[in-house]
Amino acid sequence: MADTVADFIMQRAYDWGARRVYGYAGDGVGGLIGALQRMEKAREADPEAPLIEFVQVRHEEMAGLCATAHAKFTGEVGFCLATSGPGAVHLLNGLYDARGDHMPVVALVGQQARAAMGSHYQQDLDLQSLFKDVAGAFVATATLPNQVPHLIDRAWRIAKAERRVTCVILPNDLQNEPMEMPQREHGSTFSGVGLADTVPVPTDASLRAAAEVLNAGEKVAILVGAGAIGADAEVTEVAEILGAGVAKALLGKTALPDDLPWVTGSMGFLGTPASDALMKGCDTLLWVGSGFPYAEYLPKPGSVRAVQIDLDAGMLGLRYPMEVNLQGDSAATLRALIPLLKRKEDRSWREQVEKSVRDSREALAGEAAVEADPINPQKIATELTPRLPDRAIVTADSGTTTVWWARNLDLREGMMGSVSGTLATMGCAVPYAIAAKFAHPDRPVIALAGDGAMQMNGMSELITISRYWRQWKDPRLIVMALNNRELAFVTWEERVQIGDPKWPASQTLPDIPYADIAKLMGLGGRRVERPEDIGAAWDEALASDRPFVLDILSDPNVAPLPPHITLDQARAYATAMWHEQRPAGMIAGTARQILGRILPD
Repeated sequence: MADTVADFIMQRAYDWGARRVYGYAGDGVGGLIGALQRMEKAREADPEAPLIEFVQVRHEEMAGLCATAHAKFTGEVGFCLATSGPGAVHLLNGLYDARGDHMPVVALVGQQARAAMGSHYQQDLDLQSLFKDVAGAFVATATLPNQVPHLIDRAWRIAKAERRVTCVILPNDLQNEPMEMPQREHGSTFSGVGLADTVPVPTDASLRAAAEVLNAGEKVAILVGAGAIGADAEVTEVAEILGAGVAKALLGKTALPDDLPWVTGSMGFLGTPASDALMKGCDTLLWVGSGFPYAEYLPKPGSVRAVQIDLDAGMLGLRYPMEVNLQGDSAATLRALIPLLKRKEDRSWREQVEKSVRDSREALAGEAAVEADPINPQKIATELTPRLPDRAIVTADSGTTTVWWARNLDLREGMMGSVSGTLATMGCAVPYAIAAKFAHPDRPVIALAGDGAMQMNGMSELITISRYWRQWKDPRLIVMALNNRELAFVTWEERVQIGDPKWPASQTLPDIPYADIAKLMGLGGRRVERPEDIGAAWDEALASDRPFVLDILSDPNVAPLPPHITLDQARAYATAMWHEQRPAGMIAGTARQILGRILPD
């Protein structure tokens, strides 16, 4: 029997599978911190005793982001905690990242003592209302010890089953009360640990309807998202039977290796010309496990027949008018669908797709080779691709680094990676990399971070890396700081979407010596200022015996242009350039790219 409520909570979390919790201490969670400390002491005395490792990040937002990344890179429930008041508020952004990308996370949040709640006491916030949206699947405030078992069980079971964020709010005085289990009497409820694996598959009639659509198509395109991760064998077999090309939504980048000849790469604003051509040329669309939101990069509504597979019924038919909506697990549903599909003997569409992929790769390689001042950021990714170690995990931040990660970096079979997809929050790459390293300490991890994100929180999380790296089997964690001294993605959005010129007061950033800061913390570091040094710098970082920061000076004026551009966007860009009075060479170079991708309104 656990001594305190907090002891019970940590034991129960352990029984649910938790082995690590990300957080930051405070008096609002003092009881929980004490319980974790007692766990650690018990493990020292008994190597078989239950233990949940506490990872101290520098800010509660990072705890939420790390928990999200843990879920992404393990398939398990992410676990984090935050103290009352400001700690709880800080946690929200990381939890919204999990909510947006359908990741299961359980958050424990401290609260003021029960007698003080509602009294405008210090750090007394209405946390039930505060977390109602982000943890809409389940959020509850504990008031009695015998209530705690079913709150923890429900939070964990719902998070795991529905891939949602859940939250249990714990007043600080309750955490230290003696634990009491519920009595067998009216008004009590008893709960337990466990959730059997369930793999939902649509009905036979629904599968036959989907097969009819796919068999009738002559030019089939497949779009895969994060929900297709783990279904690579099934997607590959379906693509081979149907002679289809496969495009990847941002979060589906690791669903299939990038080196397959019929994989067109990323979709949308960050996408490749081959993916754009796939969507324009297809007559049938199979959509697997994706919430891709950008209608302008999809076939015109009604112009193609479409089938969608998603575990979440709320995502079905949401982005495109589907003829058949299949609710089910991606891999299991595709396995059930495969026997009903007919091989397409005419492979002309597949050949067209593969040629488009070759042409797209050639075009992207050409863009990466263009000289810039001082370094073309696309070249940073293309130099990394052949050097990536097997089983590497590569994270990227929100901004131009997302574009180069999605479009210019090729990930092979067995590699993992992710970004903040739906929320698109800045500052995710480094905490994602930290969580990846804790989850897979034997794998090399690389974070591609923008300088805006580094200045927002990346530099502080170097402290976390410096604290823990010696316990990782493979010490390699490389943070590449894309140092272009600008919020470059914001600048290009202003130029192309609105027609406004760059405003230095808003978008210019100070030049920070990230590599030197890393060295002060006992990490490795190197500043790169010439394109010919990029390859050697990657080699040095990958050979290092400790985490390493690459501070690479890059050109903010290399445009992260979408695969097609409307006349309105072209006009907006021209207006912005006129006001900025940019160098003629820069204007001409970007103008050639725009003209090559322009589409009428």
